Amino acid sequence: MKFAFLAARTQNALSARQRLAARYGDHPVKEATVIVALGGDGLMLECLHQVLGTSMPVYGMNCGSVGFLMNEYNESDLLERVDRAQPSRLHPLRMHAVTAAGVVEEAMALNEVSLLREGRQAAKIRISIDHRERLSELICDGVLISTPAGSTAYNLSAHGPIVPLSANLLPLTPISAFRPRRWRGALLPSTVDVLFEVLEPDKRPVAAVADFTEVREVVSVAVSEDRSLGATVLFDPDRALSERIISEQFTV
Repeated sequence: MKFAFLAARTQNALSARQRLAARYGDHPVKEATVIVALGGDGLMLECLHQVLGTSMPVYGMNCGSVGFLMNEYNESDLLERVDRAQPSRLHPLRMHAVTAAGVVEEAMALNEVSLLREGRQAAKIRISIDHRERLSELICDGVLISTPAGSTAYNLSAHGPIVPLSANLLPLTPISAFRPRRWRGALLPSTVDVLFEVLEPDKRPVAAVADFTEVREVVSVAVSEDRSLGATVLFDPDRALSERIISEQFTV
């Protein structure tokens, strides 16, 4: 087993990387069999984007704050822990955004794709599912669609539902909806094509964000799950991602 240790740019994570590399050896990513991510969920997302579409697994150890996608930090028995770890395969959302200038931008998201107002006025957004208009006008600060793994992140903060990994559902969640006031979002099959169209884009500009990629002044954003791509995360048997997602629903 060959490890490639990748660390967040914090003193704690960098020091951990130095100790672990001296103990277990460190290899370039292209020569490694497992990436060990040392940091928080942000670093884990960066690593997963790096291995997207490959068979390279990522094992995370928490050197950050929340660390929902990470295992507990422990320098002992790393070989045995990785060997016993349970894999979870995550599939990304593909964002196809068109700007007011006609520029087309594509990006992948393992957490969520979100549309956010750029200025002081609320955004107006039309939502279509599989080419059928479902909401003619959502007046809001924004709207997002998340993966099951990402349903515990921004989606949960926006009061969206947590979705188990095996559910094959995508939460569609408004952010501070003004009209329709009582619309709380939807749970969509993972096979759907979602289209967001920005109404009055000159007066009410909107940005689209897919994980780390931001596209400003969009006029339309199409989102669908891409099951041809995936990334594998490794979890200790007592910290399986599916169990953590269920447990999160009972956290008060």
